[in-house]
Amino acid sequence: MKRFLLGILLIFNFVVVSAQQDSIYINAKVSGSKKELKVKQEITYYNNGSADLSQIKLLNWIAAYQNRNTKLVKRQLEDRKNDLYFAKPNELGSLKNLEIKIGENTISVNDSSTENIFIQLPNKLKPGEKVEIALQYSLNLPDEKFTGYGSDGKEIALKYFFLVPDGFENQEQSPKSFMDIEENQSPDLYWKVILDVPVNYYSQSNLAETAPNYFEGKLNIDPEFVISENHFTIISPQVDGEKVDVIFGYSLTENEKQNLEFYLPLQLNFIKNKIGFLPSRIFISEKFRKNENFTGLDDLKFLKFRYQLFTESQRNDLNYFSIISKNVVEQATVFEKKQDHWLMNGLKTYLEIQYIERYYKNEKLLGQLPENINIFGFKPLKLFYASKLKLSERYGLAYLYILTKNLDQKIAEPFEDLSNYNAAAISHLEMGSLFSFVAAKMGQEKFDDFVTQYLRKNAHQHIDKKKFLDELTLASGYSSDFLENFLQRKNRVNFKLKRFKKTGDEFQVKIAKNTSQQIPFKIETITKTGEKKEFWFDTNDSKTDVIYTIPQSNAEKIVVNDEYIFPEKTFRDNYLYTKGIYSNMKKIKLKLFQDIPNPEFNEIYLNPRLSFNIYDKVLLGLNFKNSSLFERKFNYSLTPYFSSGTGQMTGSGAISYSFQPAESFFRTLDIGVSGSYFHYDYDLSYRKFGIFANINFAKNPRSDIGRSLGVSYNFYDKDLNPLMIAQNEYQKYNMWSIGYGYSDRQLIHEKYASANLQFMEDFQKISAETFYRWEYAKDKKLSLRFFGGYFLTNKTKNNLFDYGISKVSNYSFSYGLLGQSATTGLLSQQLILAEGGFKSYVGNTANQWITSINLDSHIWRWFNFYADAGVYKSKSHDPQFIWDSGVKVKVIPDFLEVYFPIQSSLGFEPSFKDYGQRIRFTLVLNFSAITNYFSRGWF
Repeated sequence: MKRFLLGILLIFNFVVVSAQQDSIYINAKVSGSKKELKVKQEITYYNNGSADLSQIKLLNWIAAYQNRNTKLVKRQLEDRKNDLYFAKPNELGSLKNLEIKIGENTISVNDSSTENIFIQLPNKLKPGEKVEIALQYSLNLPDEKFTGYGSDGKEIALKYFFLVPDGFENQEQSPKSFMDIEENQSPDLYWKVILDVPVNYYSQSNLAETAPNYFEGKLNIDPEFVISENHFTIISPQVDGEKVDVIFGYSLTENEKQNLEFYLPLQLNFIKNKIGFLPSRIFISEKFRKNENFTGLDDLKFLKFRYQLFTESQRNDLNYFSIISKNVVEQATVFEKKQDHWLMNGLKTYLEIQYIERYYKNEKLLGQLPENINIFGFKPLKLFYASKLKLSERYGLAYLYILTKNLDQKIAEPFEDLSNYNAAAISHLEMGSLFSFVAAKMGQEKFDDFVTQYLRKNAHQHIDKKKFLDELTLASGYSSDFLENFLQRKNRVNFKLKRFKKTGDEFQVKIAKNTSQQIPFKIETITKTGEKKEFWFDTNDSKTDVIYTIPQSNAEKIVVNDEYIFPEKTFRDNYLYTKGIYSNMKKIKLKLFQDIPNPEFNEIYLNPRLSFNIYDKVLLGLNFKNSSLFERKFNYSLTPYFSSGTGQMTGSGAISYSFQPAESFFRTLDIGVSGSYFHYDYDLSYRKFGIFANINFAKNPRSDIGRSLGVSYNFYDKDLNPLMIAQNEYQKYNMWSIGYGYSDRQLIHEKYASANLQFMEDFQKISAETFYRWEYAKDKKLSLRFFGGYFLTNKTKNNLFDYGISKVSNYSFSYGLLGQSATTGLLSQQLILAEGGFKSYVGNTANQWITSINLDSHIWRWFNFYADAGVYKSKSHDPQFIWDSGVKVKVIPDFLEVYFPIQSSLGFEPSFKDYGQRIRFTLVLNFSAITNYFSRGWF
């Protein structure tokens, strides 16, 4: 009876509230299997527009889980997640038995399986009028593993599953789709939710709990609920005399709980002092925790070793400050994530930066790792510049990394169009750095007061981004006026410290700015004892050099925008020394191993190299280069080797320059020269000199599609022995090559295509290659490769330039062969999957044309089946059909694989006496190929 009366009271309250604003009442019963909800729902909907409405759009986002063709599935595939694509029918979600009534009218819906359900109203809804809609339906919940929402059979996480009217586009009845970007779909509604849960189960929500399993209130964000058989941990610190409930929708360890009881009051007080707002209830779901964790804190694990970067209490503090601050900002006002992401995420990151400046000012980026890695008393990480960087510098570095690849995007880009890396580097880190920069210029307290007042005025309104920027411009004395323009384009702003001149007790410093935007900047002077003084300057709308006067006489170093305070495109020209031989120039520094570049120096990296081929034997080398973990436009790399097999010096080198326009039809244009000197046979060396130009066309950063065009000229000079001379072998030759490449690295249907024209004085030939790999079941793939090659003319003296069938001729010295000229032994069995691509020795070469197809399919675990077939023709011979088949063992997929031939044109190969010599292997030792493999899905 008590439960019945409470239900009647809640319904009565709902009617009272619904007379004032849009509201939703839900009564949902959870099935015993925890996989189904039976829902009774009432929606009170107001026409807040200026035109009559004849229909209302309801968002039915559970439909995104129903098949492989939804935008949710597409986005997850872009993120390299295929669980939902390969989901079993019983793991998917759906809406069933939908009934809709408006008054006495039963409303029919043509299709309830779409993500947008349009309800035709019996009568037009005039501006200011309301309509009450009654719904009944059942929800089959998807498996929680796909998005973090749904059911795992024991616990339920509910968000985005109930039908709601479109929160942002109720005047524009355009389709919307669920894409797992945590979009705010139903802001500023009044909710009343009653959950009927199984016995001994409990529920919690970000809505206020008026009684067990009864929730109601108004939110600027979407409601979410967790239903579990476990009790929920609630920590309720007092902030300025008011209680704040922090509710955890997952289990906390005892240490985690103790740490949070200490840190939460500190964090909440800090946030309130900064933005003047705290909600009374903060609910943290498991998914929210994973999404908003502070990255870069986890211990380093290598084999059985574990190295600690930060203490457990530090990790708890930073992780939960990141989580709590994002939750508070989301609740402060109404954000539409697609368009407002940079404002919401920028404010959150601003809080994070300020928190680090307050409590972790001297903490290093790598934490205690440089101290913890100790080899017989030697701490090698201390040699790296990365070990000296502050934790606060992570924000500028993360953005700079993606900018140097020319894969950054505009800050104001719609959130769903941002790549995963840019979603963090641009929306969070760059924007947070900009807010911190503006705050430092205008004064920290003034910036905080502005944010506090603005959020208070717009507490329950959809935030107006332009109004925010306009009011910030006035509050900052026009220091932030550049932001509105800045957000709409890819950032390429740069301040260059050109030179200084000392006059009396002052420095006259010449600064160049590459933009007409009036962006302020900071000059900092540093004395020999480390004393710092800073000076802020505004700029005009000119790109001309300007001289600024600094009242400082004993500074040893002058720095512009130190510690990545402003997101410039390069920081290498922001430092000058005032004394000694390096006055008005940069110091040169030699460094071992790759590192985060120190912009204060012209660094030359010395990297020991170890390589091997059968002729040079072990190659010991030292690589000299100017580029490190961040890419540069001008690059040089020189690697001299000592060849233990010949006792001679060998090596290679290259110089290149990369053009990277912010907005163009191409992303990079690389031009350069290269050269190399190694041995290709016993006591026989080759020299190669080349000139090249490669263009990578612009791409959608969320897309896996890439296109490139390359042109190269190479000159070759080889040593010959007497037998080779007698056989009229090529000693010197020139070769031109023009090639086009297309790649689509998507997860399920991976495709590559290329075309190439190669010519010299004795031949001209064209070739084309296509590759397709299909993941037809979870972790099971089938691949097809086609190759076709044709000689336009062929006047060559031997078979050096012929198309290879089972082995390629490495006349361009571009393949990573360990035994370049090997005809017997293990190294002769190395396979390069090029040209004919046959694994069995079914043919030698083709000097007229060749076509081949290569098939590879998964069988079980590490084992694949392969088959090849083709036709080739040489001069004065009829076309020949050849084929082979066998088993491939994937030791390290795509990098180390072994082929065991079984049946071919030659017969049943395991019966051959020399079968061991017929086994082939592929080996890829290209580090960039490995890093590109793991970067898929990020940019």
